[in-house]
This record gives sequence, structure tokens and C-alpha cells, in this order.
Amino acid sequence: MSWDWNGPPSAPENPISTVNETCVTLEWSPPRDTGGRGDISYSLHCRKCSGDGRKCTPCGSSVHFVPRQFGLSSASVLVTDLQPDSNYSFTVESQNGVSDFSPTPRGTVVINVTTSQTVSVVLKERRSKDSVTLAWQGPERPNGAIVEYEVIYYEKNQREQNYTVLKTRSNMMTVDGLKPGTTYVFRVRARTDGGYGSYGGEIELETSHEDVFAIGDPNQSTILAVSIAGGIVLLIFLVTCFVVSGRRENMEKCPKLLRRSTVLTNHTSYCCVRAIIALRVHRRTSVCLRCVKFWVLLRVLWLAGRHCGYIKAKQDPDEEKMQFQHGRVKLPGSRIYIHPHTYEDPNQAVRDFAKEIDASNIRIERVIGAGEFGEVCSGRLRVQGKREIYVAIKSLKAGYSDKQRRDFLSEASIMGQFDHPNIIRLEGVVTRCKPVMIITEFMENGSLDTFLKKHDGQFTVIQLGGKIPIRWTAPEAIAYRKFTSASDVWSYGIVMWEVISYGERPYWEMSNQDVIKAIDEGYRLPAPMDCPVVLHQLMLDCWEKGRSDRPKFGQIVTILDKLIRNPASLRELANSSEWEDPTTPEFSVNTVDEWLEAIKMGQYKENFSSAGYVSLDSILYISVSELAKMGVNLAGHQKKILSSVQTLQTQGTHVQV
Repeated sequence: MSWDWNGPPSAPENPISTVNETCVTLEWSPPRDTGGRGDISYSLHCRKCSGDGRKCTPCGSSVHFVPRQFGLSSASVLVTDLQPDSNYSFTVESQNGVSDFSPTPRGTVVINVTTSQTVSVVLKERRSKDSVTLAWQGPERPNGAIVEYEVIYYEKNQREQNYTVLKTRSNMMTVDGLKPGTTYVFRVRARTDGGYGSYGGEIELETSHEDVFAIGDPNQSTILAVSIAGGIVLLIFLVTCFVVSGRRENMEKCPKLLRRSTVLTNHTSYCCVRAIIALRVHRRTSVCLRCVKFWVLLRVLWLAGRHCGYIKAKQDPDEEKMQFQHGRVKLPGSRIYIHPHTYEDPNQAVRDFAKEIDASNIRIERVIGAGEFGEVCSGRLRVQGKREIYVAIKSLKAGYSDKQRRDFLSEASIMGQFDHPNIIRLEGVVTRCKPVMIITEFMENGSLDTFLKKHDGQFTVIQLGGKIPIRWTAPEAIAYRKFTSASDVWSYGIVMWEVISYGERPYWEMSNQDVIKAIDEGYRLPAPMDCPVVLHQLMLDCWEKGRSDRPKFGQIVTILDKLIRNPASLRELANSSEWEDPTTPEFSVNTVDEWLEAIKMGQYKENFSSAGYVSLDSILYISVSELAKMGVNLAGHQKKILSSVQTLQTQGTHVQV
């Protein structure tokens, strides 16, 4: 074989870095030239550089790489334990099985990264009994444009139990809804185009036991100064009136009028007026009516100032609130998920999370399926004040046990806690009469597998997204009954394979025991017909034997997002000759019927016979149009048959005619 076919790979392409505090995710595209080999791997070299980039030294063992630094099979890595506000240079090297024997330098690409600075300490503060206003200065040399700031706060010594995260585009924020007389810890970090920076130092602030003015706040200082000045002016004016006016006929009225005006917002003005009232009562001298009118005018102006001026900072409309309580994240406007099995009384879970619907408002139209618990019907639900809506109605079959009823309704308790367009919506339940029913939104496209088979061949890869036991379960979950997010990633890979193959059954007609044995021996599902190489590689990554070697779901989302944004990366298709049932690696058949049975297409025996294809020779040059004429219309089945025909052509010496 020539050296051109077995050469070292070229350099990785399209490097991307995403910074998150002192971690960075590095990603790249595979080399354009693989050297004619499929055993591509990657290694990374890390150097920490000075500010001007002239002096660089190896990072050392303090920096860690996930899943590893050398011999990576996937084109991404997470680097942790970096120093904040530091410059790093990462060299990504591609290699294959012949790189060590080649005189050609290895292909490399360099990714330069600057970790983010911390946000400066809080510059000023304003505290009340239930709120705190903070301001801060952003990093001096941010790693890109600042997109937003993130503020985390919690009660002192309560970090693990309950903390809240706020987001804002401003460098000032008012946090309200706090407990009076309580010490809170605040930290701030910035997010730039390059990712999140590190949190700044902790600052402890204690809310007051009652509302007070913070002199440091310029708005409050202005209001206070104006109020004091107003009180002094009022005092002078009232004294003047007292000296000038000699009339006594209003002596008894004016103190009463002023007493009614002593409920003032400003403490200083309040004291001034009380002093005047006391003086007038003691001297038995009237206050002129103009003084009272002037006081009323001052009070109106003061109240208008309260409503128009800055009294309390409002939360930025762009601020988002997330809460972390008892190990769970609470997203904006949502509730913490509670598994119904944690309830002693399952009926209480249903009452908490599902709405009871009057059975008279439901009209069942037709049966659309059957499940473990009973029938599934479509129908209409009459909602008060709204038009009727299409719904799916799941009913509990007669003769159910208490456990079956509990399991049936737990489904409603789970669904009722979610409100998202990608999760089927629960309309309510019927529990006060029989049959017990769960009412959900009607999914007009039906189940995923039925939808895929119905639309076989009508979608491109990037239009499809993603559902399910032995065939879908990771080997460690089968062996130890231990399910983790890593085992879920394995299952997700199987679902990807199902979607790309238009609903083909994973591992075809192999028994469960054969599937387990094959996986244990290293067998993995081949790429479906017309499957992009990058997608099949992602599937293989999901099916890594070691749990820690599989990608995280966040990484999968990032990879798919990149593929969607770069459709050109999907053009290279996997080798269609891989599309073989592992139970029939070679064909040794005598008739067309035996051949169709061998490739699991036995349902088309009569079609081939009626069309005159009775010998193996006659099918060696069959075309797509001929398959369509004889009734093989599913694109996936056409591809499978034609792929098998190609295999027959290459294995002609093994075919017994």
C-alpha cells in the first residue's frame, strides 16, 4: 500500500475555546487529511505565558484535563484548575498509527486563551430592612465584551442549603425580599463573549431591623437635605406668622389642623412641626391660616417627591432569578421538582400537581391506542370561557389494584410539574368517578417511532431530534442496575441511531443475550445509510465502554449546535457498506427468499416473486426504480436491500446459486 494512503494526518481545524471561570473548554474539527486511516487521536500541550506572550513555561501538574491530556479520541477537552487573569497557550496535535514512523512534523493548531479577571469589590451599598443595593466595577481587562454580571448571595453559613443567583447587564443591583436583621454574603462575577469569569471576594452585609437612610446614597442624601431645609423654612415662616399675627380666633383650630399633619415621612420635619404646635398651645397664640396652607403645600410637594424621586432601586428587567434549594435548581417562574413517591399519600401529590376535571366536560371520540393501564383515546375538553381543545385521554382499565392506580396517577403527578413546549402538557385528571382518567394535550403526530417510519426518507439529518431496555441500556447499567447520566448518554446514542436509520430496530433481530454478548466483545452499531461521519462518531463516543470516556450532555448539545450552524460538516457520509446485520456477516444462500430472510426483508418475498426475481443472478443489478415498482417504497428498506445487493456482488464467490 502506498505511503500516501498510510500517512500522518494534517492539523486539526476550526479551534474554539470557551472560558468559564478558571476552566476552559477546547474544541476543534478533525483534520481534513486523515492520511487514509481512521485511528485519529489528539494530544495537548499546555503553556502559561506572560502578559506580552514572549515568555511561556509548561503548565505543570496543577492543570488537569478531562477526560485526559493525551490519546483523545474526541475533538474536545475540558481544562480545569487554571489561574485567573492569566494567559495560556494550548497546542493541539493530531496523530495516527503511523505518525511515530513519519519524518513529517505532526500537524498542530494553537489555541490562545486568557482566563477572566474577578470583579472588583463592591464600591457602595445601601441597606434597608429587606433590601440591599450593590454597585461594583467590572474587570479592567475583560476577556471580550461583558455580556452580563451574575450575583450570587445567601445567608451567612447557609451556602449549601439555599442560595440565589441574579443576572443583570448593569453594574448596580438592588436585591430585595431579604430578611430583616440578617447577614448575607454577596459575590459577583462577569460573563463575557469568552465565558464566565471568577467570582470576586465575599462581602458580608447585614440588613437593618428597620428602614434607615444610608448617607452614602446620593439620592437619599438629596431627599434628606431637601427635607431638613423644608423643615427649617417652615419653622421660620411659622415663627414669622406668630410674631406678625395678633389674632387669636383660630387658636383652638390651628393646633388641631397641624396635629393632623404630623404623620410625616421625614423625621426632621415631623419634629419641627411638633415643636411649633407645643409652642403655640403654651403661648395661646393663633397661627395664621396662610401658614397652614403653606404647610399643606409643602406636604403635597414632599409626597410628590416621594413618588417621583428615587426612593428604592428597582430590579433590572433583564435580571433573571435562579434559586438553589436543598440540592435542586429553581428556575424563573418554576417549582422544584418533587417525585410523587416521596409523598406518604400519593393522592396528595395528585392534588398538589394536577387539576381535577369534571368528567362531563370530556367527550371521547375514538380509541387511538392501548397501554399498560388501559386505552388511550382522543377527544375534546370543554374549558370554561374558551373553545374546546383536542386532548388525549388515558383511562385506567377496570379491575385495577391500588398499586396500579397509584402508578397510573403518579404519571400525572410528574407531568403536572412541568411547563415546557417540548414536554407534553397535563390538562388535568378525573379521580372522583370511574374510569380514572389522565387528560393531556393531543400530540397530532403520534409516537416518535411511528412518525419516523411514516416519513421515512423525507427529512434531512439536522431536522430530527430525539426516546427508551437491554438494547438501549448501557452495559454497566445492565450488569449493576446502576443508572447515571453517563448511562443516559449511552441510551441517547441509541436513540440517535434510531432517528438517523428512520426507526430501524437497534441490533435488528438479535436476542437480548446476543446483544449483551456482542457489546461486551466490543461490537457497536454501524453507521446507518447516508449517516454523516461526525454523527456516527458522536454515537460511538456515547457508546464508549468506560463511563468517564463518554461525553456529557452539555458537550453533546454544544457539538450538535456546531453541526447545525455548519451544515458543510455533515456532507461526508459514513461508508454505506457498514450497513449489515451482524448476524449475517457473509451470505451463503440459494434462493431470493432465503436472501430476503437473511437481511430481515422477508415481507417482500411475494413482491420479488411477482416481479419475476426468482434467482440470485436476477437481483444483482436491481435498481431503486424497480424496487419502487414492485412496492418497496420505504427509503430505508430500499437502501438496505441495495446495500445487501452490493455485498452480494462483492461476495459473489460465496453465493451458492
